Order: sequence, then structure tokens, then C-alpha cells
Amino acid sequence: MMDILEIQKHIPHRYPFLLVDRILEVEKGHRIVGIKNVSVNEVFFGGHFPGRPIMPGVLLIEGMAQVGGVLWSASIDPPREDMLRYFYFAAIDKVKFRRPVYPGDQIRYEVQIVHLKSRLCKMRGYAYVDGQLVVEAELLSMMVEHDQ
Repeated sequence: MMDILEIQKHIPHRYPFLLVDRILEVEKGHRIVGIKNVSVNEVFFGGHFPGRPIMPGVLLIEGMAQVGGVLWSASIDPPREDMLRYFYFAAIDKVKFRRPVYPGDQIRYEVQIVHLKSRLCKMRGYAYVDGQLVVEAELLSMMVEHDQ
């Protein structure tokens, strides 16, 4: 398991854009399970939608990608001390939104690596609330390292 402090060692995201709260399982190089507790206090609910708050679908995909980024980071050697490592989207395919996510829901992300090659990684992800599939997607990401 990883708490938020350990997660932040693997991905650069911070408030208000850190969309994973805890990692429950990690099989390095293979799969990961993470959760996001959805609070009515999330900044995006003020405008999406007033009177009927629904988590934006793009943020569900972003949360899935962040969980996948933790898996990728945990599966490879750490960067040099003078380098920062970022994981960027290269493609998003086969996205299906199955049902809305509301304040009070807990999202369970399950992400698996389909193919990993040097600086490219293809993953397949699923998000569930109360055991019901809410979104699924294939994510292609690329790793870029920058000087600190």
C-alpha cells in the first residue's frame, strides 16, 4: 500500500490536481489498484454542474492515468537526483463512460500495463464505484525527463 506521501514520490501532481488518494495494490510491471475519495469540496464541482454535481469525465481519465503513472514509476529505476520525470499522454483510445460519478463516491482504479517499451507505455484502465464500472480506457503515455 502507498499513502499520499509515497504517491507524491512517484508523480509530480499536487493539489488541486492530484486525483488519487491511496494505492492498495502494486504488482510492479503489471498492475495497480488505487482509490480516489470524491468530496463535494472538489473545486470542479462549483461549475460542473451547479445544483447537480458530477465529476468531469476527463478528470476520471486523468485519475486513471495518475494511478498508471505511479505503476510505471514504481516499475522502473528511479531518475537521477538532478532529474525530474514526467509522464505525458500520447493517446487515449477506446474510452467508454458507463455512469456518472457523484460527491461521496469512492473510485477504485484498476490499471494494467499492456506494453512497456523504453519511454512509451500502453495501459488498460478501469474505474469502478461500488463494484459498477464507470469508465474504461486505453492510455498511451510517454516519459520525459527534465533537469531540476
